[in-house]
Amino acid sequence: MGPSAPARYLGRVALRKFVEKLTKPVEELDREQLTSWADERGGVALDTATLRHDVRVAGEISSVRIVPRAGADALEVTVSDGRASATAVFLGRRKISGLTPGRRIILDGVLAADDGRHVIYNPIYTLA
Repeated sequence: MGPSAPARYLGRVALRKFVEKLTKPVEELDREQLTSWADERGGVALDTATLRHDVRVAGEISSVRIVPRAGADALEVTVSDGRASATAVFLGRRKISGLTPGRRIILDGVLAADDGRHVIYNPIYTLA
């Protein structure tokens, strides 16, 4: 006597997920993992976020750079949630300890647009 129909179905589903995991590109698996992490933290999906509203963005820092803005330096931190990215701009700062590429972060602030990209000026941040 073999396994019941539901048990066979669950076995096939598990096998399909295992094969998918082996055949999907690593970048896609990382993106899916980052997206689910961001969703668990209550982050807004950046690809559907509304401009000029308070948002919580959870994601991973992909780049950090110092950019001169209006005669003073500003630290620009690009954060990706696996779907899109936003740039946190810290005006008057050259460095903030802990903000390094690869680090996960949660940002709270008002989402704006600057040259076609999502920007959050001087957000409240939490390192994760």
